[in-house]
Amino acid sequence: MDSTQLLENKQVLAIAGLVGVVIVLFIIKRLILVRLKAKARSESSSMSDIYRVLVLSLNAPLNLLIWVIFLLLVKSIVSVFQIEDERAIEALTIVIEAGLIITLFLFFERFVTYSLSRYRDQSTIVKNTSAIAGGAVRAVFAVLAILIILSTMGVSITPIVASLGITSLAVALALQPTLENFFSGIQLVMDKPIRIGDFIELDSGEQGFVEKIGWRSTWVRMLPNNIVIMPNSKLSNSKLINYYYPERELSVPVEVGVHYSSDLDHVEKVCLEVANTILEQHEFGVETYRPFVLFHTFDNSSINLTVMLRTREYFNRFFIKSAFIKMLKKRFDDEGIVIPFPITALNMEQEGAANGLSTAHEHTRP
Repeated sequence: MDSTQLLENKQVLAIAGLVGVVIVLFIIKRLILVRLKAKARSESSSMSDIYRVLVLSLNAPLNLLIWVIFLLLVKSIVSVFQIEDERAIEALTIVIEAGLIITLFLFFERFVTYSLSRYRDQSTIVKNTSAIAGGAVRAVFAVLAILIILSTMGVSITPIVASLGITSLAVALALQPTLENFFSGIQLVMDKPIRIGDFIELDSGEQGFVEKIGWRSTWVRMLPNNIVIMPNSKLSNSKLINYYYPERELSVPVEVGVHYSSDLDHVEKVCLEVANTILEQHEFGVETYRPFVLFHTFDNSSINLTVMLRTREYFNRFFIKSAFIKMLKKRFDDEGIVIPFPITALNMEQEGAANGLSTAHEHTRP
């Protein structure tokens, strides 16, 4: 066997060995993730969340690490392929070092991001800051990774860091609206006039649930299931109503009108009985609340009153009000209490109105 065949056999064995190592590494990666998933299902709630975050965080970094190991092995057996180009070997070395740095930063970035996503429902602070914090974490890790990679390549990062001040000023002037929205979003998260899940009313009249507080805008899901996207800068400077502050429970006034001939004490008694029944039986009623009745207006055709109910949150007021009106109408019919139609009464005797009409009628006769 001559030297050429021997060299070819070594190259074939080297390639086969590299492929075999890559396959074995992917199998090991698969076993690690399967093991972590099994631990996530068997552990307690707090530990299972950590294992789930690890499974999501390790998938992409492990893939990248396998290919970095592959390149490292290629570098170690490069003599078999008789490659003596120092530039190529140096470039391969830089790629390996950059790959290791990216793998490390990718793991930490995904771990922090998935942790925020996993624990967002368990903490109000995390829930409100997850979108902004996730973007900030990605930006910080990306900048650090780039600076470290440049440093490993022999590029001096001191002038780059020094020039960031001037560059930041230019970027701030160019992106002034975007930065204004970003810092307004931070202000909304820290000051907490609204939180994710709150039901709010904007100064423009739109009502809905806060869906997301992002780094540029806030999303509000309206009752028809469409989204209002509000820039954070405008939202932080506008007047809004948060129906979940200071608490979700709120009073529900119901306007009622009864006939002038009605016994108002009896009307009040019936209204309170119906109100108490609704608050005790309806799923959105507050059982501990004591409803009350206020008579307030002598209207054209009725005496008007307001019945105060209480519901668990703003969105439920429509349902409890509807149930109360239906039950009150039925009780009024049973008790003989009249809800009058809008009418206009002509008093023909007051202030001589009848005489005036008869005189006018005589004058109009031929």
